[in-house]
Amino acid sequence: MLQSIRDRSRSWGAKIIIGAVVVTMALFGVESLVGLFGNSGDEVAEVNGEPIMRQELELAVQRAIRSGQVPPEQERALRAQMLDQLITDRVLRQYAEEGGLHLSEEQLDQIIVSLPEFQDQEGRFDSDLFRNRLASAGYTPVGFREQLRQDMQQQQLQQGLAFSDFTLESERERLAELQRQTRTFRHAAIDAAALDEEVAASEAQIEAYYEAHQEAFRRPEQVRLEYVVVDRQAMADQVEVDEAALRDAWREATADADRRLSHIMVTFGDERSREEAVSRLEEVQARLEKGEAFADLAAEFSDDTVSAEQGGDLGVVSRGFFGEAFDEAAFSLGEGEVSGIVETDNGLHLLKVTGLERESFAEMRDELRRQLARDEVSDAFNDKVQQLIDESFSADDLAGVAEDLGLELQTSDWVSREGAEGVLSEPGVMSQAFSDDVLGEGYNSEVIELDSDRRLVLRVAEHREATTLPLAEVRDEVRADVEAELRREALLARADELVAALRDGESVELDWQQAEAVSRQQTQGLSRTLVDAAFRLPAPEGDTPTYGRVAEGERAVVIALESVGEGEIDAQVEQFVASMAERLRAQAAIQGLIEHLRSEAEIKR
Repeated sequence: MLQSIRDRSRSWGAKIIIGAVVVTMALFGVESLVGLFGNSGDEVAEVNGEPIMRQELELAVQRAIRSGQVPPEQERALRAQMLDQLITDRVLRQYAEEGGLHLSEEQLDQIIVSLPEFQDQEGRFDSDLFRNRLASAGYTPVGFREQLRQDMQQQQLQQGLAFSDFTLESERERLAELQRQTRTFRHAAIDAAALDEEVAASEAQIEAYYEAHQEAFRRPEQVRLEYVVVDRQAMADQVEVDEAALRDAWREATADADRRLSHIMVTFGDERSREEAVSRLEEVQARLEKGEAFADLAAEFSDDTVSAEQGGDLGVVSRGFFGEAFDEAAFSLGEGEVSGIVETDNGLHLLKVTGLERESFAEMRDELRRQLARDEVSDAFNDKVQQLIDESFSADDLAGVAEDLGLELQTSDWVSREGAEGVLSEPGVMSQAFSDDVLGEGYNSEVIELDSDRRLVLRVAEHREATTLPLAEVRDEVRADVEAELRREALLARADELVAALRDGESVELDWQQAEAVSRQQTQGLSRTLVDAAFRLPAPEGDTPTYGRVAEGERAVVIALESVGEGEIDAQVEQFVASMAERLRAQAAIQGLIEHLRSEAEIKR
């Protein structure tokens, strides 16, 4: 329910999460059902005498498809799954009501006014916002309250079950021991070279595998697209930019760059009048014109004794540090230039820029060229986008549009909703391609804004429905799958022979690799498959290893478990494992309840 209001963000108060067992009925509103499907009374199922109406199921299916969870070609399979989920929801709701789980009207009011979706920027409940968001999601206030009541009842049920189960201290300790356990073992891989003969799939095996794995060879619904792109950067790449304009842009871009400054400061007040201070700096200016060094004059004249000792150096200065008047003078100077007399709260100054902390022209040239070129073509880009909007809306094809706008008419290979690449894989593109207007009616798409520089329009050139590819078309792929399976079975059979020989004390020639004190967390570069298999083996008795094997990719691995260690205590890991165990235990309790309720319920389909 709130999923829709939150524009498909994370659902508030998700009811019970065990895989995808419990459907979130908050997505489906009774009012919108009737509005969408009319007043049909067809029942698709009945749970303890309570009907599930066809329109409710159809809405659930369509909402799942529109949300992108399931492609339309899987609608038939989805319908059965959604009906099963609706049945589960019914038995849970009935159980909650029979158990007396209840929310008062006041409690519902408090929940609603506290939801941020219905609050203004100051965090206060806004009744207009409440009504508008409910309307956009297809709910009336009454319908929303009823669905919220059901959501909260099931949340209470979930929490009650979770808190009713617990883990004993001895169980926690045993779990911690198992979690920190280490294992030392040898392992040796065998691959196809260890087999006596190469496997080959028979025709019967190929056909049987194909029949058993139809979904693996199903081609999704696909389209071939024609499309045009207006690209501001591509237009800019064709523009020549004058070198002088580039240098002007560089100077403008770096005008506020940090700069190294020196100054000569003369104060005025009790010991010196302002006129005397000005006269003193005018003397400095005269001597600068004669060629004397700024650093020498700073040492002689400046009242800032600290910087005077450094030739007047103030270090690197950023705009805004010394005030507006100082900035206006300092940041109007080029490197090596000296300002006129500048007055600040501290006195009068002569400023000299001794260095600029900016990127060089060469470093910025390419980016400046791109920016100036983009600015130059911006009007032309906007005009072309508007022309694309106007012409593509009424055109019966894209070829004429492309010709009028001087664009390349591009074509795609066959693509599905999830299988596009390049520009077609960008957000919003394939949803337009498979929309009712474009795919169903054959229109050009709306102008799609890919980013600030690119606009795209597409149309469907060809369309083909989802289908299972014939065996003749996928025979090579099927054969490879079958032979990989046969090879895996043969390798495991060979590994079983080796394990049996090792258990009997026979000498077996294998390329053993040693793994010392491997833990469940620190796998030492070994695959998770191999480590998990080693930890599934029973602990060895005495000096005799425990042997086992496991399939790992295209090979089998023989394992000789030599010893089991206690490992080191890691409080953080053990706390996490204990928390996870509690969560899994709670989920198991909920799943058990669901299975019990369904087994006891009278369900008619």
